[in-house]
Amino acid sequence: MTVADLNKPQPLREQVRDTIRQRIFDGYYVPGTRLIERSLAEEFTVSRLPVREALRMLRQEGLVVEKDRRGSMVSSLTDKDVRDLFDLRTALEVLACRLAAQRASDQELEELNELLTAARSQLEAGRQATAQRINSEFHDRVIDLADNDQLSQVLKPLAGRLHWIFRHVDDLGELIDEHFALLAAIASRDPEAAGAASAEHIAKYRAQFPDLHALYSQDKS
Repeated sequence: MTVADLNKPQPLREQVRDTIRQRIFDGYYVPGTRLIERSLAEEFTVSRLPVREALRMLRQEGLVVEKDRRGSMVSSLTDKDVRDLFDLRTALEVLACRLAAQRASDQELEELNELLTAARSQLEAGRQATAQRINSEFHDRVIDLADNDQLSQVLKPLAGRLHWIFRHVDDLGELIDEHFALLAAIASRDPEAAGAASAEHIAKYRAQFPDLHALYSQDKS
């Protein structure tokens, strides 16, 4: 995503997907909540087709599961799920940052800087949800800059669940600042520095989840 992309109209299925996804991130839809196509279509004043497509995309992200005879439901995350996701993220995103430091063009790095600047501007304007949505694109873009299709195929399906975890981050401004620091490490063209910065960034936020079972049992109540 670039700043110009923010002004482009989204297809209906993506608008519906983003709204449902944000409600999951915000805890409005807790794990186990049934997502009924007909009800959602009526609420959003759209046909059932974009709702069906939105739910399909959310299933690919791991945020929604299909239950026999019960339709679509919001997924649950156990403490082990979260630990496993952090393990994968540490291994693979460190590699992505190392590769991005070697392969990203100056123009691509500038676009990433513009993305974070837009997130900060939205946050300062009081539009937290928009800032969070823009900022969440950062890691996805870094994966793209690594220019490794196999790595992307492994990491992209995890994105939704990783963003879900990060809804618990209290200080979005601090997270944006850390992304600027990580971008600077990538822009240094030093893969070792970029990898180390990525590992440190992930470890910091992993440490904020010492009692993962208690954290996610609140969602299941």
